[in-house]
Amino acid sequence: MRHLFTSESVTVGHPDKICDTIADSILDEALRQDPESKMAVECTIKDHFVLIYGEANTHAQIDFEKIAKTVLKEIGYTEEFEVSVHVSQQSQEINFAVTHDQKQLGAGDQGIMFGYACNETDNYMPMAIDLAHKLAQRLEQVRREDPESPLRPDGKTQVTVEYEDNRPVRIDTIVVSSQHCASISQDALRMLILEKVIRPIVPAALLDEKTHYLINPSGSFVVGGPFGDSGTTGRKIVVDTYGGMGRIGGGCFSSKDPSKVDRSAAYYCRYVAKNLVAAGLADRLEIQVSYAIGKSQPISIMVETFGTGRASNEEILAVIHRNFDFSVSNIIQELDLKKPIYRPLAAYGHFGREGYRWEKLIDLK
Repeated sequence: MRHLFTSESVTVGHPDKICDTIADSILDEALRQDPESKMAVECTIKDHFVLIYGEANTHAQIDFEKIAKTVLKEIGYTEEFEVSVHVSQQSQEINFAVTHDQKQLGAGDQGIMFGYACNETDNYMPMAIDLAHKLAQRLEQVRREDPESPLRPDGKTQVTVEYEDNRPVRIDTIVVSSQHCASISQDALRMLILEKVIRPIVPAALLDEKTHYLINPSGSFVVGGPFGDSGTTGRKIVVDTYGGMGRIGGGCFSSKDPSKVDRSAAYYCRYVAKNLVAAGLADRLEIQVSYAIGKSQPISIMVETFGTGRASNEEILAVIHRNFDFSVSNIIQELDLKKPIYRPLAAYGHFGREGYRWEKLIDLK
């Protein structure tokens, strides 16, 4: 049986990702000065206007305006921006619920979180989102490597994978849309992206004469970023996770300190799922957990192997309980989440990337 599955990614210059990057840069600065910071400071952008708003409980001294302007400049936007800041102290009721137990940190909110892994790629990510992220990263890399590049910061990628009996066999369609200078022709842009972006990233064995390449299918894309669309923190949660292949809990990651289980527990679920698949217990595996605000331990844990399990769900749950501790305090400690590590994650996905604790493989008992 054959079917198609598609995932998309966006570059760091996309307006939503600008906002995620600003929010996580603010979080990193807070954690750099005060590892116990409790943060939920978000961002919205349109044209030259940037709004920074939310709640914070931190001893850090943060220049919100400077961080926002620095991020925009580093991404590649040279315009002058107006920044308005509306940040208040975190609700004392929420703060008490999270910190009142001196031995165990409580969850910063209620909610459901999912983790997913599969063995169709080396990093245990679904192929479509893995390639979409790599294409988006390559698009940014090509732009930055050449000071005279016609490419501009905003861009989107999309990959459609054809599956046979639930295994990827070929790439059906690749879509790349890149903001560009006004002087380049569409033919020249198409050749540049095909040769410099697509071919170095997508394995030739997955391409054939029937693969479709849609490069800037809308035509001219000169006006982009916040001048072509508005942006807000947390609007790309499918891009941030598994490209739609695995379910998501609905809560975003960027802007949130690790006491917010929307972020930390989702990272831990990925950690658990990846290790279980790497250990050969399933070809595809999804895990769900749920929390109540102020409570350290999850309310529920569920596992799904989509018919690929080499052990029963009950046996896999037993392995989970022997090897993993889902208490909020342990998640933060085991994954080392109080460090300023979040800005690089704001674009190109939070999973399947080297150098993060939740991607580490361990020996399971």
